[in-house]
Amino acid sequence: MATKPKFTAQHEQIARICKALSHPARVYIMEKLIGLNACCTSGEMIDDIPIARSTLSQHLKELKYAGLIQGNIEPPQIKYCVNRENWEIAKTLLKSFMK
Repeated sequence: MATKPKFTAQHEQIARICKALSHPARVYIMEKLIGLNACCTSGEMIDDIPIARSTLSQHLKELKYAGLIQGNIEPPQIKYCVNRENWEIAKTLLKSFMK
């Protein structure tokens, strides 16, 4: 009987990153936040993207879960920005994976 492969933490991390980037809206959000080089609220993003506010919130949640963005609470809003440290890790992991 063949042994099952073991998934490492790196496999799981790459899968989480790829899942987070698997929707065009999330790719667009990442491009916007990277291009701004600053934080912005979902209210500031909603005018630039043709999706419902609740859908945008779900996409932001997925990106945050993957660690690609972070939300800074500034009542009554949350400002989202790229988690630079995790973004660099993601780029390194994906570059290594694509070899």
